[in-house]
Amino acid sequence: MIINSDSWQLLRLLQLTSPALPVGAYSYSEGIEYLCSNGTIQTEEDLCDWLKREMHFGFVTNEAAIALRAHQAVMSNNITALNYWNNWLSATRETEEVRLASWQMGQSLMKLWQQLPEHRDDQFAISKSINEILPTAKENSLGKGCNYAIAFGVVAASLGIDANNTIIGYMYSWLSNLVSAAVRSVPFGQTLGQQVIFRLNPDILCSSQLALKLLDRELEWCGWGASLASANHETQYSRLFRS
Repeated sequence: MIINSDSWQLLRLLQLTSPALPVGAYSYSEGIEYLCSNGTIQTEEDLCDWLKREMHFGFVTNEAAIALRAHQAVMSNNITALNYWNNWLSATRETEEVRLASWQMGQSLMKLWQQLPEHRDDQFAISKSINEILPTAKENSLGKGCNYAIAFGVVAASLGIDANNTIIGYMYSWLSNLVSAAVRSVPFGQTLGQQVIFRLNPDILCSSQLALKLLDRELEWCGWGASLASANHETQYSRLFRS
């Protein structure tokens, strides 16, 4: 059987963005649980408006741009750049909850990547170099960790997923996780959650293109609302999601 490269790439992307991927994304809500608890998000329109604003003005577009920079670093074998952008991303996390979530998911994905079958000797050499330069879970107590956006870009590049699909995959994975968090936090049904994702498909593509443009520009965002929600979630008395 002959499988073309586009189909092979699609299979890899579907696996990388699957909710079944064992990275723990389902454990975090990025403040969504708090927003549902305090009444900010109660309807489908509330949820759509919040997620749309985050995709257009929030930090997630920067995360996608950094995932792309990690992708490019692997493709050009510029491993040192990974360390720089990983440190930059850790330094710009505005709450402890978001930073630790990013580290936990990133390190889980890197661990999974190390256990996937290797296909080429050069892949093994690159993975060895990457593992030597990026922080591990043992360094969390030292204020270091491998961020999820970095890990996503690294793994996508190693699996032969192109830059455009890497960004779309990252944005879709982020959106579907937060919609799932909202479904579990307020009386939304699974069908309504899928309707929200379907409605926001154009925004995924728009934000993905914006992330591509950020490669040649300084990174900037306006995400104070999400940061305050995350900070409040850290001290929320009763919660389903980790903080």
